[in-house]
Amino acid sequence: MDAGTLVLVHLVQPKEKYWGVLLALGPAGMTLRGLELDLFDDWARQQRPGAEAELGVSTLFVPLHRIEKLFEDARVGSVSSYAERFYEIVGCDVRAFLGPRQPAGDAGSPN
Repeated sequence: MDAGTLVLVHLVQPKEKYWGVLLALGPAGMTLRGLELDLFDDWARQQRPGAEAELGVSTLFVPLHRIEKLFEDARVGSVSSYAERFYEIVGCDVRAFLGPRQPAGDAGSPN
């Protein structure tokens, strides 16, 4: 899988599931910008205009030995992908919400 792919990852020790955009995948592990899968629906609803955002995405590195499965976030038959679910809830492409957070007062700063 290439950087920029939306993915679902199942981890072991402890068991966890994450969703997000793959930033890097190498022999040491994976870097992902996303959130725990259980938080996805709440996070998506908070991205609607006028909603108060309490949850956010983060960037995390996962060592390769913790990765059990890595899936591309894609539609399977009639089951929507998480990106499609986000679009249904918010009405925007999810990738616009997965970028790195700008430090306060630094948005659009050329420095």
